[in-house]
Amino acid sequence: MLKEAVSYSLAEGESVRIVQVTDPHLFADPDAELLGVNTRNSLAAVLDTIRAVDYPAHLLLATGDLSQDYSAESYREFVAAVGSLNMPCHYLPGNHDDPWIMHLHMQGEHIHAQQRILAGHWQILMLDSTVRGKPGGNMAESQFELIEQAIAARPDCHILLAMHHNPILMNCAWLDQHCMDNGSEFLRRIAEYPQVKGLLWGHVHQSIDTVYDGPNGPLQLMATPSTCIQFKPLSPYFALDSLQPGYRLLELKADGSICTNVYRVPGNHFSPDNTSSGY
Repeated sequence: MLKEAVSYSLAEGESVRIVQVTDPHLFADPDAELLGVNTRNSLAAVLDTIRAVDYPAHLLLATGDLSQDYSAESYREFVAAVGSLNMPCHYLPGNHDDPWIMHLHMQGEHIHAQQRILAGHWQILMLDSTVRGKPGGNMAESQFELIEQAIAARPDCHILLAMHHNPILMNCAWLDQHCMDNGSEFLRRIAEYPQVKGLLWGHVHQSIDTVYDGPNGPLQLMATPSTCIQFKPLSPYFALDSLQPGYRLLELKADGSICTNVYRVPGNHFSPDNTSSGY
């Protein structure tokens, strides 16, 4: 049965404006670092940058790996940190999250775990691509059913699909071992629906904007940098990039088109440990 959506009222013809953050990898210890980067400080820097830009967003999407150590404190820290943006936050799990602990401690007036969002002319579906105990992902049949039921309920709405794992290969050999293992099937099946306009994910700690040419026209495919460390693109082996932590802004227009850009923390304040061979 299709569960009730979280709904937002927008003016007729108004675009849905979204901020996406992903992969903060927070710890219980405020001084803990991931490969040389204090993840609590890097998330704070990203949120400071978002506030400075003053984009009039309707909601925030957090697309997984909110924690690095599965701790209650890491999830409570994330809730407290994003509260400074003063907007609703919708989240989904990544492979580094514990869904039970996450759900228990991701609590607050503006914190939402529901998978379905209605806003203006759009439905946003927060899909779960995780596989318990594995770094890679899979889109389970239950998630396909959610998509089908959501479209049946509101066939007049455009759809943005958000998830953690990448459904396409990144041409980054070590990282592509941990992609969505049925990504090709996923793209083929969802492209059959003319309502689906774009896919949005995290996991890969790098930016990509490309398209998938489906039978109903191109689908926008968007990967977003982490709020902490970045993975070097097109690398056959594990390597970190020197690019700064980032986030994405999206404008979902009433006609079904999507305008989007990735932004990064200015300066050069966060330098990862480039001698690391993994994490």
